[in-house]
Formats: sequence, C-alpha cells, structure tokens
Amino acid sequence: MRVVQEVIIVEGRYDRHTVLNAISGTVFETSGFGIFSDKEKLALLRKLAEKRGLIILTDSDRAGFFIRGRLRGMLDGKNVKHAYIPDINGCEKRKTSFSKEGKLGVEGMSAEVILNALERAGATFSDEGENPHHGGTEPITHADLFLAGLSGADSSAQKRRELLRRLGLPERLSTSKFLDVLNILYTREEFLAGL
Repeated sequence: MRVVQEVIIVEGRYDRHTVLNAISGTVFETSGFGIFSDKEKLALLRKLAEKRGLIILTDSDRAGFFIRGRLRGMLDGKNVKHAYIPDINGCEKRKTSFSKEGKLGVEGMSAEVILNALERAGATFSDEGENPHHGGTEPITHADLFLAGLSGADSSAQKRRELLRRLGLPERLSTSKFLDVLNILYTREEFLAGL
C-alpha cells in the first residue's frame, strides 16, 4: 500500500475508511459543514498544512465543492492541494437511495480511483513502511503514550487534555487522532524529551 505524506481531508467517516483502504496515511474528517464552526479543528488543520501539507478530497457534488471552496479560503490556500474524483452516477452500497445529484461520493469510489485522484493532485508518496511523519524516523507509538501516562491510567485523560491545551491542539481529539497529530508535528525524540 502506498504511503501519502500529506494529510488528506475528507467530508465524513465513510470517506475516511474508503481512502484508508486505498492508501496509508493520515486522513481527517470535516464532519461535513461542521468544520466551519470548529475553530480548534481549523487551527489544527492550519498547523498540519504548515508541517506536512493538505490534500482536500471531497465529493464532486455541490456540497463537496462548497466545503472545498470554504476550506481553501479559511486555510489561505497555503500548502493545500486538491484531489478530484470523477462524476460517476450511482448510489453507495450502504445507502437506500441516490444522493440529490445522483452521483457517487468519495465513499463510493474504488481504491484505484482514489489513488489516481491523489496522484493527479500531486500527492507525495513514500515507500511502503516508511514513516511519513519525519523522514523515516521512529514514530511515536501507543506504548510511548502509555509510558508517558497519557493513556491507560485513571489520570490519563486529564494529562492528555492538559498537554493538548499546552500544545494549542483541540481538547476533543481521540487518543488515536492525538497520536496521529503528535507524529505529524513532533519527532519521537522531541516527544520523549518532554514536549
């Protein structure tokens, strides 16, 4: 599976699953239009854009283009690439009816179509197994979080919230997303040295 260096932005969780079936990398959801009122998440996306770059991959319908356009403006277009899926009429397997425009969204695309869209957008691919975060260095792991008291203990959630606040990151990040973000913004050595 090919590893994408940039952080990929999609609309929802089903889109995220589809993309992660096609590539290995970091994929964030906008929660549809919810991104526009979440200042913490937007600030995080700006940080991720500065550190690794972003690729916006939304549906080819009116809503997808609206989200893409608003994000382009909110992120100042810096370090942002755009991947486009083709217009294909159809209905996703999990849905009982066609979308308003009758087109398949990101979740309805094959792995080949997703990969092709990312290649056309200019995604940066690295070798399989290489850590996309810091040029192949060891990633921060769940075990590191555990050893630092940031997971697995009664006080872990509070310690994680305090660290998130100190780092200027959204407090609602799950442990897995927290780990993804740490790996993008910091090396394992920086983490172990005590951010």
